Amino acid sequence: MIVEHDPRRPGQNYSGDPYQGPPPGYRASALRRFLGGSPAGVFLRLLFLSVLVGAFMAMLGLTPARLFWQIYDAACALIDLGLATFHDFGGWILAGAVVVVPLWLISRLFAVSR
Repeated sequence: MIVEHDPRRPGQNYSGDPYQGPPPGYRASALRRFLGGSPAGVFLRLLFLSVLVGAFMAMLGLTPARLFWQIYDAACALIDLGLATFHDFGGWILAGAVVVVPLWLISRLFAVSR
């Protein structure tokens, strides 16, 4: 027989030990829920990660402006490629819509009159 020894299970008394979790019915403030922890703790984690990512970017020779422009150029290239690829397809859609949409509109107008 396996016995579960989880101190966080319902019905246990909360002694204030941070490893036991909050007491039943405990509700964190809206700010703590939004941030995912205490504001000071979140600030320190973000600061530490910012230093690590900044150091990594410096090793690669990237600056925030250069990174932005590389992402921008890549997005423009993908959009141009997509527009060139679907140019004929878009023409087919427009040609079909010129016929289909008015016919649909006429059929809806006649359906309303019944």
